[in-house]
Amino acid sequence: MSEGGTAKTTESLVLEPVVEFRQVEKTFNPGTRKAYTAIRDVDFVIEDRPDYGEFISIVGPSGSGKSTVLNLIQGFSDVYPPTQGKVLVRGKNVTGPGRDRGMIFQKYSSFPHRSVLRNVTFGLEIHRDQLGLSRSEMDDRAMELIHRVGLDGHESKYPHQLSGGQQQRVAIARTLVLKPSIVLMDEPFSALDEPTRHEMQRLIHELWHEIHATVFIVTHSISEAIYLGDRVWIMTPAPGRIGAAFEDIIPPRQGSDPLTTQEMPQFKEAVGEVVRAFNLLESAHEDTGDT
Repeated sequence: MSEGGTAKTTESLVLEPVVEFRQVEKTFNPGTRKAYTAIRDVDFVIEDRPDYGEFISIVGPSGSGKSTVLNLIQGFSDVYPPTQGKVLVRGKNVTGPGRDRGMIFQKYSSFPHRSVLRNVTFGLEIHRDQLGLSRSEMDDRAMELIHRVGLDGHESKYPHQLSGGQQQRVAIARTLVLKPSIVLMDEPFSALDEPTRHEMQRLIHELWHEIHATVFIVTHSISEAIYLGDRVWIMTPAPGRIGAAFEDIIPPRQGSDPLTTQEMPQFKEAVGEVVRAFNLLESAHEDTGDT
């Protein structure tokens, strides 16, 4: 350092994990005849990956607790808190829903009395004081997302005037307009026809590469899970836990067409590998008689 100069130190910034589950269990109606343990010993860490994010796909049999995992991350009061263990977001206990976490559901969730534009601005209006946005600024941000999800010209329409695919585009825009760092998707495309589903897969993949969020998707489609996910988790039958995990199962595919990608031999081999693991977990559960 030269005389009179300013000393410079380089400190590595340690980022808290985006989401962490520590031996999480959730039992509904505990202490009653209706007691049901949805998940048990769920343990994972999703590290922060700046300027990238991560896409986690969760598959498993019905009732294996896939949606329970998402609902605990979101902090919905009918599911949170866990019966045992800890659910942390950015190193802090979840206390309830927050605008840092956005949720897209299977059922179309638009407000029927609000136009497309007003559906997309809804979250901005709720958090207006925190965000410090004027009405024109909210409208501008919403219109940017409406354009990005391909709904130009539909902003004045109401949900009943839209197709299923268009309604899910509204839900995606309404979620992303708040710029959440975590996006939770609970079977968002399962009610769509196959061509529209592929279109939605392409859209959400493109948007994810732009927003660099951490995305969790629950799906019953193994092909969809592999196409979208950096990681694919298979939940065991209830009480659910992560019975198998795959990472980087196919090469990076930014901008790739879902249908073309899913016809590739390498992709089909990956599907076969995940299906075999899925079936093995179900067989092991049946053999041990777990309940």
